[in-house]
Amino acid sequence: MAADTSDIDDIREQARRWLADDPDPVSRDELTAVLDGLPASGPELADRFAGPLTFGTAGLRGPLRAGPNGMNLAVVTQAAAGLVTWLAAQGGTGPLVIGYDARHGSRQFAERTAQVATGAGRPALLLPGPLPTPVLAYAVRHLGGVAGVMVTASHNPPQDNGYKVYLGAELGGELGAGAQIVPPADAGIEAAIRSVGPLTQVPLGEPGQVLGDDLVASYVERATAVIDPDGPRDLTVAYTPLHGVGAAVLTAAFASAGFPTPGVVPDQAEPDPAFPTVSFPNPEEPGAVDRLIALADSTGADLAIANDPDADRCAVVVRDGVRPASARSELASPAVASEDRHGWRMLRGDEVGVLLADHLMRRGVTGLYATTIVSSSLLRAMCAARGLPYDETLTGFKWIVRAGGGSAPLVFGYEEALGYCVAPEHVRDKDGITAALTVAELAAGLKTQGRTLIDRLDELAAEFGVHHTDQLSARVDDLRVIADAMARIRAVTPATLLGQPVDSVRDLLPESDVVILRTAVARVVIRPSGTEPKLKAYLEVVEPVVDGDVQTARSRAASAVAALRAEVSAALGI
Repeated sequence: MAADTSDIDDIREQARRWLADDPDPVSRDELTAVLDGLPASGPELADRFAGPLTFGTAGLRGPLRAGPNGMNLAVVTQAAAGLVTWLAAQGGTGPLVIGYDARHGSRQFAERTAQVATGAGRPALLLPGPLPTPVLAYAVRHLGGVAGVMVTASHNPPQDNGYKVYLGAELGGELGAGAQIVPPADAGIEAAIRSVGPLTQVPLGEPGQVLGDDLVASYVERATAVIDPDGPRDLTVAYTPLHGVGAAVLTAAFASAGFPTPGVVPDQAEPDPAFPTVSFPNPEEPGAVDRLIALADSTGADLAIANDPDADRCAVVVRDGVRPASARSELASPAVASEDRHGWRMLRGDEVGVLLADHLMRRGVTGLYATTIVSSSLLRAMCAARGLPYDETLTGFKWIVRAGGGSAPLVFGYEEALGYCVAPEHVRDKDGITAALTVAELAAGLKTQGRTLIDRLDELAAEFGVHHTDQLSARVDDLRVIADAMARIRAVTPATLLGQPVDSVRDLLPESDVVILRTAVARVVIRPSGTEPKLKAYLEVVEPVVDGDVQTARSRAASAVAALRAEVSAALGI
């Protein structure tokens, strides 16, 4: 007990020092209440002071709460001070561009970042309101910013917030202009953050310049230019921003492009940081798009589209009720069983990715096509057959937009987690608005032929074989479970999968905590999630199509992946 008492006393003293430096009276009151609850509140206090939020290539992300292990005004002030110090040390010139979404605390954190920047003598440009992340990424390039900050937690739970950093051309280089940071910038910024002294000594300047709506109009104009101005526009679309910030920009982009205005789910149309109609504000989660499907069904929509709350991801839901569930596309999302009953299902990110890539190729867009090591291998096959350069990167758009190392200009990149970059010179990051426009362009063109996105997927399967992907995901409360599973697969690697020898084992340590297993027809990629306490295994089986019988090939592939899932689960012990 003495050791426990000593630990509590030490944490109590850390909390008192934190209180003395915390600039926010609300979080000071919150932490004081936790201190007043000791000793019963000991575990909670220990968690808040378990360590600081780590600044990495994804920036900061964590729960909104007082203390170093949370998102709050003190942590943001320190992060902003470290960032502007690092920018100055690198000799970076130009303004810091700052955007924010509609989550709790986002505007306050953005405004504090601006004050820290101006207090250090650097101009700060604030976006004119809560806006999608791709608008911030666009603004960094468009305005010649030295860097950009986006305050968002993307599709995390309502109690979270985050802080993402982008670099401009001066420090990011040609490939990283307007892109998220990569090493060693993250380590340099982290070191600068840890070197910040008392927050009371961080100078705060003016609130910065709030940009006008002309910036958003410029983004919309450039987004509209992504698609063919003379293409078909007869398309009925149902849409939801999932209580996020995408609706105004997406509907403006559709109107500018000449599409009918999408019908928007009424009770999800306005930004709401509580996300009251969804249990988890991620379109991939079960039930998240139920209201969207109901709207699409009632309006006779041709397809339905969802953005995540910061609108950098795009989910596409299609009517697929003409075939039995066993015969549906090999990539159908596992999170949409209820949608199948209504004759609708969400396309997987791999499906949308290859549809967009194929569409751009048919339009004659030449250059580098890229995806990640966990995505379907179908894009590789398409590029090989069509004589186009291809590259594969680690997960994350910070790597995708740097694919190829400049050997060829990137023209398209995607990741299976619903992220697509259809115009890298417009936004060098995933962009759910331009992706939605391009999907609509493709769907409208197919509609004039009496065909659908599903029909195009059938064509690709017939040409390149069925590439059936699925995911095994285990959420944990104790991160040691993930570490143990990764250690287990490295120590006892399966010799066979689906009765075939594992002929390739690739371990990406120390660069990345990833293990890749391959057989002649199957691939398994195992890694911890970079943003959530999850262990993920990405599964793929390639099944040839015989005599044009796509549905039989899909059924065989589905059975094989189900067996592969069971084998991998057993090998990981999850």
